[in-house]
Amino acid sequence: MLREVVYLKPEEMPRSYYNVLADLPFKLDLPLDPETGQPMKPEKLLSIFPEPLLEQEISDKRFIPIPEPVLKEYAVYRPTPLIRANFLEEYLGTRTRIYYKYEGVSPTGSHKVNTALAQAYYNKISGTRILVTETGAGQWGSALSYAGAKFGLEVRVFMVKISYNQKPFRKVLMNIFNGNVVPSPSKLTQFGQTFDEEHPGTLGIAISEAIETVFKEQGAKYALGSVLNHVLLHQTIIGLELKEQLKKLGIIPDMIVACHGGGSNFGGTILPFIPDILEGKHIKIIAVEPESCPSLTKGEYRYDFGDSAGLTPMMKMYTLGKDFVPPSIHAGGLRYHGAAPIVSKLLYEKLISAAAVSQDEVFEAGKLFAKVEGIVPAPESAHAIAYVIKEAKKNEKKTIVFTLSGHGYFDLNAYVSSLSGTLETFEVV
Repeated sequence: MLREVVYLKPEEMPRSYYNVLADLPFKLDLPLDPETGQPMKPEKLLSIFPEPLLEQEISDKRFIPIPEPVLKEYAVYRPTPLIRANFLEEYLGTRTRIYYKYEGVSPTGSHKVNTALAQAYYNKISGTRILVTETGAGQWGSALSYAGAKFGLEVRVFMVKISYNQKPFRKVLMNIFNGNVVPSPSKLTQFGQTFDEEHPGTLGIAISEAIETVFKEQGAKYALGSVLNHVLLHQTIIGLELKEQLKKLGIIPDMIVACHGGGSNFGGTILPFIPDILEGKHIKIIAVEPESCPSLTKGEYRYDFGDSAGLTPMMKMYTLGKDFVPPSIHAGGLRYHGAAPIVSKLLYEKLISAAAVSQDEVFEAGKLFAKVEGIVPAPESAHAIAYVIKEAKKNEKKTIVFTLSGHGYFDLNAYVSSLSGTLETFEVV
């Protein structure tokens, strides 16, 4: 049996991002100013974001050209392959065909580089000197550090403390690309100083620390790795490539699955397929999240802050509340209290669905995938795999596509607890 892999040639890489806002039959609810409760004026956000990204945030243009310098950097690793999981299918004994879009071939091992390069470029041409951000598992911090090195920007990263301690090699990777990373909560900000030393941290707290730093540092702007419209816009290069690859196979998938934390990987995968669904094609789209941080499956659809301190605009989204502190799960990139407004609206309008899986299911799925497919998946990505395995076990004759958003070779500590009782003890002589 030959390995079935669909590659695109470099010249087949998309030259524009897809903006789903141009095709939705409804409008998103406007973000609100935290001081007035009124719709946020874009100019107030110029202290946080550069003008080109704010323009993308509210644009209604269907396609937005990818700048040539960004395309040049994308060519280092894009287009990414679409791979049939033949060995997983064989192991499960299923009639279901399973394909995965593999984003782990990027320079830092995940899909996050797609928007990091774009954001670094637009900040550079806007005169930004320093980019400040937060990171959960470290994939976003790694990606932005890489992009900063490419476009000559200083990068500072507040990393959720529990992940900072669990994933030391992510810190090393950021340092290789000259990124400066500290655990959050930190003592570098007034907000960080309000927490005790034992606090595990959350993405909401790290966002607050990053934004507070931007307000104090001249020449600094904030970069977000998920949630916002322009971030999902940049990530649509995943779904656009995927559509072209499926076209080469002559396949219309029955189901598309991706893990969900804030929405960048999920949104980037599925948004180019929304017009097909609006036209009546029967493609089921599933966002898979942790049972311990179930913003889509158990959150409320309402306005909430994107950070814990209440510094960001209030966005209409599914949320567990800005003060929610999730358990210290090993999928640090999914420990966010809210969801992207675009994803939230699609779920509210019943154009997509959501599901939650347990941590035990996730790591069992990740280990199985590593054994049969030869890639150790990021813990975040393994959420999608766990759901796909359950679906494939139904043994239905259908096609499922999922995004393997990153590899887990910097996150092996996350797998340690799932290996207890299975490791043999060897005497070292």
